[in-house]
Amino acid sequence: MSSLRTVHDVPVLMCPADGEPIGGERDALDLIGDAGYQGARWVAVPVERFDPAFFQLRTRIAGDIIQKFANYRLGLAIIGDISSHTEASSALRDFVRECNRGQQMWFLTDEDELAERLKG
Repeated sequence: MSSLRTVHDVPVLMCPADGEPIGGERDALDLIGDAGYQGARWVAVPVERFDPAFFQLRTRIAGDIIQKFANYRLGLAIIGDISSHTEASSALRDFVRECNRGQQMWFLTDEDELAERLKG
């Protein structure tokens, strides 16, 4: 069950590693609805929750999901090790680097890194 946690005055919906897989816009909208209901400004999701196709940019799943979060002005942090995916795809490595430069979507190794980024 997801829980709302305040990290440096930022309400973050923390999702557990076990739960429904996130594989498309419908799943993203469910998370967004839950986050909105609980008053979150960010959603932190363990990497294990994402369908492997999310990490294959040609499927456009990642872009579609990120766009939904952007439309609702919610941040999305994907927490965990994605090195097996980035080692297999230079395009994904570039995508991750660009996301991490922004303020909307981050790929982070752990919750400590999320707390550091939310410090401001």
